[in-house]
Amino acid sequence: MNHPAPDCATPVAPIGIFDSGLGGLSVLRAVRAHLPEQRIVYVADSRYAPYGQRDDDFIADRTLAIGEWLVAQGAKALVVACNTATAQSIEFVRARLPIPLVGVEPGVKPAAQQSKSRVAGVLATQVTLRSARFQALVERHADDLRVLCQPGHGLVEAVERCDIDSPALVALLRGYVQPMLDAGADTLVLGCTHYPFLDAAIRSIVGERMTLIDTSVAIARQLERVLDQHGLRPATTGRAAAADVRLCSTSDGTHLRALAAALLDIDAPVERVQIPSRRTRELESDAA
Repeated sequence: MNHPAPDCATPVAPIGIFDSGLGGLSVLRAVRAHLPEQRIVYVADSRYAPYGQRDDDFIADRTLAIGEWLVAQGAKALVVACNTATAQSIEFVRARLPIPLVGVEPGVKPAAQQSKSRVAGVLATQVTLRSARFQALVERHADDLRVLCQPGHGLVEAVERCDIDSPALVALLRGYVQPMLDAGADTLVLGCTHYPFLDAAIRSIVGERMTLIDTSVAIARQLERVLDQHGLRPATTGRAAAADVRLCSTSDGTHLRALAAALLDIDAPVERVQIPSRRTRELESDAA
């Protein structure tokens, strides 16, 4: 259940968008297109990415810490733009933050609606695929669909270093996608917000033989509904200035700035922020 927005939240307050790294930029792109009047604070936890190889407690710890940090920055709503964090910890975090949350989940439902061969592939992180939330999604929407689950090992790391089209990356993708084609899949769910940036590379392998499902537009529409529900839409509907997108990273932000400029046409500095949490303090003390 969503908590009401805090009394201090106002329609002109920013939206917080958080991802383990750069993948949430695909959601940021959709939100800016669908809700152009909104101010946005984007946080990439790149210092600790990828989350797909982290344990469940670590993911919940970071998601809550960054959510609390965004609340302190005045965010009126939070988009957890990370399938891994949503699958593992959104209910835990939702119960602890005073603002409405919107999560992301792999597009199993639209895949089930669109697949004609009744075989669909899902490319996602290992944590997402093993989560109870994902299993429930498949059971709810895909009882007559053969779902081929493939962990996308190495893909998040590639996007994080701005590699979206190298021969090595295409070869890695081919190893994941070709068996799905061979098994008759006509639909591919991009089950991680990093993966839409690999759209062209995937298309170079599958051509028009597969429909690619990217749920970022659906997330933007859900955010719009949540803002309306809480009376948090600005009165004006003009486009926010590019300066109204604040980019933050727990790493140096070089790749975040490069990808935002190349793919979203946002040429903005990246603030390096420190967002300590219980698990990262343990890591720092162990390393000392």
